[in-house]
Amino acid sequence: MKIIMAEDFNFTEYAKLRKSDERKYDSTVLEIIDNVKKRGDAALLEYTEKFDGVALESFRVTKKETEQALSTVGKDLLKVFEEATENITFFHKNQKRKGFRIEKEKGVFMGQRIIPLQTVGIYSPGGTAAYPSSLIMNVVPAKIAGVDRVFILTPPDKKGSVNAGILAAAHILGIDEIYKVGGAQAIAAMAYGTETIPMADKIVGPGNIYVATAKRMVYGVVDIDMIAGPSDVLIIADETAVSEYVAVDLLAQAEHDENSASILITTSQKLATEVKNIVEELLSGSKREEIASKSIEENGMIIIVDNIDDAVVLSNKIAPEHLEICTENPGAVMEKVRNAGSIFLGNFTPEALGDYFAGPNHTIPTSGTSRFFSPLSVDDFIKKSSYLHYSEDALKEHSSKVVRFAESEGLYFHSESVKARFLKR
Repeated sequence: MKIIMAEDFNFTEYAKLRKSDERKYDSTVLEIIDNVKKRGDAALLEYTEKFDGVALESFRVTKKETEQALSTVGKDLLKVFEEATENITFFHKNQKRKGFRIEKEKGVFMGQRIIPLQTVGIYSPGGTAAYPSSLIMNVVPAKIAGVDRVFILTPPDKKGSVNAGILAAAHILGIDEIYKVGGAQAIAAMAYGTETIPMADKIVGPGNIYVATAKRMVYGVVDIDMIAGPSDVLIIADETAVSEYVAVDLLAQAEHDENSASILITTSQKLATEVKNIVEELLSGSKREEIASKSIEENGMIIIVDNIDDAVVLSNKIAPEHLEICTENPGAVMEKVRNAGSIFLGNFTPEALGDYFAGPNHTIPTSGTSRFFSPLSVDDFIKKSSYLHYSEDALKEHSSKVVRFAESEGLYFHSESVKARFLKR
């Protein structure tokens, strides 16, 4: 893991490396989308046999399969799922919005209505990338928003079964509409609908590069949460940070994917050296050594700065997905942060806490997009309608101004639509 001085950090090169080249998958994914649009379930069955290695008779997960999954997962893990769901619900309930109505003047009122989406499709990866935590993070805010129908698409294994953890989490969340469909074809099915799969208003959930490409391609036909790239963590630390904690938190990110980025920005040369050595020690012979080593080698770095303010400036430029602040006064440092998806304060708040259990959502903008995107929230599952009422007297008072504005833009019938209301009949 390289150690560099702040002045040697090339942000432009770093930013280029963090942008994934999705375009090279476009032709493959477009063919899948078009085929699903035209042939519906028949195309899904073919792709499931081709990519997942199983010939399905039915897409729908049965009650019996869910019951088997619950017994497989075990009571202890189910209790953890339940408590995590309670925590995540507790946090997201505070995001719920209310509409408003305001009286501007006599005869004039206006307002905003908050309306939940009707149908949301959740994509939940399978195999080694099956994450019940992501399913909980996606479903809870949708439920709190009041979405009428939430359903799940997840790929089957070669036996036609769905990951037991996914089914157990879905059961806890009260969702029994689950279909065995994965990959880009699942995104196409949710966007356009098939004989079996409902057409969604919005698609959320993580996935591989084919899933991400498909989401980008159907956006506009249907809404999506975000197009996620490789994950990242940035840790701002001073001499009060615990080197062992920092090192293992960097590795917790690195084990996700060889393209994940793990960055430490510190004012302490001593901490930097200790963390580098501990990372190398922990990697050697570890279960995730192959993936994490490549991630650390290609995308890991320790940057030494003169002071914490400089660390924050650099962090805001990088705009991390996850930001840990391990300093003497992490709250004060946070107040200077503008760009970060989720922020973890202090030595005893590891990112893993937020990934699974604490409450805030772990679906967070990646690849520097926390400059303008936010974590998944209840807001993602609502829409807003504005409304307006003018009485006859109120319109008459302001009609000449509206007419003047319309005529200045050359829109004749806009002007006439106001005048017509006061013509003598």
